Amino acid sequence: FMQIHSLEIDDFEDINYTLLSVHTSLEDFKLAYLLNQKLNLFLSKSKSSLETEKNHEKSLFSVYEYQDDSQLRNWYLISNKHQGLSKKPLQNDLFGGVYESMTKTSYLIPEKKNTDYLLKIEGGFDSYSVRETIQSINNIQQISTSYSIDTTTLKSKDFLIF
Repeated sequence: FMQIHSLEIDDFEDINYTLLSVHTSLEDFKLAYLLNQKLNLFLSKSKSSLETEKNHEKSLFSVYEYQDDSQLRNWYLISNKHQGLSKKPLQNDLFGGVYESMTKTSYLIPEKKNTDYLLKIEGGFDSYSVRETIQSINNIQQISTSYSIDTTTLKSKDFLIF
């Protein structure tokens, strides 16, 4: 008898990656520039953003990427916050055509609302390298703090698989 092994979708989800939280008020392109300088990366804006939809409202999160072939690592800088306009019908509107516009913030990972950006590093990365990377990021003056996120505690990590 020949043994058959079937692959489940879950088999592909366990790509080895490290996830860092970055707290800063910098715009995405400025942060990418500073990370490129500090970590010797070549992050560039991805052609596509990360899109989520919740309650019929779409949110776009910017993505910067760098494929490091020499180290066999892929780096992704992903914004965790999206500010967009939300239109809500006014309650006392007789004719149903008047909407109230308000700015609404949505999060890629809602349980990490204080995180401004996520740095996802795919590929082998030992704990020493992670600490060294975090230390380098924290040495950037415009960054409040950065630290490693335990991905097993995240409920919404499916958004990070792309």
